[in-house]
Amino acid sequence: MHKHYGDFLGGRAAIGLLLLRVVAGLAMMIHGKDKILNPFGWMDRPGKPSPMPDIVQALAALGEFGGGLGLLVGLLTPIAAFGIAVVMLGAIFTVHAGDPWIGKGRSFENAANYLLIAAVVMLTGPGIYSLDAKLFGKRR
Repeated sequence: MHKHYGDFLGGRAAIGLLLLRVVAGLAMMIHGKDKILNPFGWMDRPGKPSPMPDIVQALAALGEFGGGLGLLVGLLTPIAAFGIAVVMLGAIFTVHAGDPWIGKGRSFENAANYLLIAAVVMLTGPGIYSLDAKLFGKRR
């Protein structure tokens, strides 16, 4: 596992990554809480089942809630961030297809922001204030 992480950022960058991970991780867990409690049917509406396959719904629920938890504690962070990125791309191109980037009401602004956060964490790593650093790393 060590070779997949490389060196972990320290100093002020590590504090910034910690803040980013904790806030985004908690937010993703809150967004995914109801979904993870009903992983195979959270997209269904009363009297109208979703055309989205159950397994896709479950993977999206796991990507949001599990990815958020991974970011929050900094454990298996590249996998957690990748899961969030995939779910946010799916949201942008399915749920928010045709919506404006920023606007009153529906927009894909939040999904794009979470996608960007996931990309930043995938590129930088979780920083020294993470379980990944304690388990797999050395300081950069």
